Amino acid sequence: MKLAGAGVPVVVIALGWAYLVAMVWGMEHMEVSGTWWLMPRMVNWGAVDLLLVFLMWAIMMAAMMLPSVLPVFGLLRKAEQLGSVPGRASSRSTLFALGYLAVWSGFSVLATGLQWGLLELRLVSPMMDSASAQLSAVLLILAGLYQFSALKHACLQRCRSPLSFLLTHGDAGGFWLGVRQGSDCVGCCAMLMLLLFVLGVMNLWWILALTVFVLVEKWLAGRAWFSRTVGAGLIAWGAWLMVVSPGLGA
Repeated sequence: MKLAGAGVPVVVIALGWAYLVAMVWGMEHMEVSGTWWLMPRMVNWGAVDLLLVFLMWAIMMAAMMLPSVLPVFGLLRKAEQLGSVPGRASSRSTLFALGYLAVWSGFSVLATGLQWGLLELRLVSPMMDSASAQLSAVLLILAGLYQFSALKHACLQRCRSPLSFLLTHGDAGGFWLGVRQGSDCVGCCAMLMLLLFVLGVMNLWWILALTVFVLVEKWLAGRAWFSRTVGAGLIAWGAWLMVVSPGLGA
């Protein structure tokens, strides 16, 4: 019961981060990892390459986003301990995880298609980082503006209160509970995840920074200034790129 209620998400997170570390190492040592079956080709992607990139995004999203919903698993575990139906919350937590990850897998499909298109347009390099100051500037400014949007605020508010979320949607099945929470998290964080294209989809420090930011933003309930300050910073960063990049500022 304990493993299903709490341990499984932690194991998934740990395995996800281990995969990311291995992939980052592989990207930095292509002379060794070029034959790894997990590594997509640099260019001219086929179906297998698209599948590998989708898996990369899906595992990365699990590693980055599951930590932010661990409080929900904790509440489901507590409900199991207090409830009259042994194992019910444990089963719901597993279904919750599947529903939550299903939503982020949908996002990963879109991110894979976007990366493929940007790679074909030579806006993203084969090393999975931005090859275009224009692209970086646009993504930074859009992400910054989104930090001020009503949709971002509404989704963030729902993500910040796991107890309120469970009290409101507690009658839903575990899978659909995960889908609801996952949808709010995508609405809150999707634009931030697209910033991976700016400094590198496989830049481990950038991945870690975004993960920490998501956690801090959710923990600072009632601190709208934090999201807005970061949003202003992203807009300023994007504007600065427009000024200093040839062909953008003049």
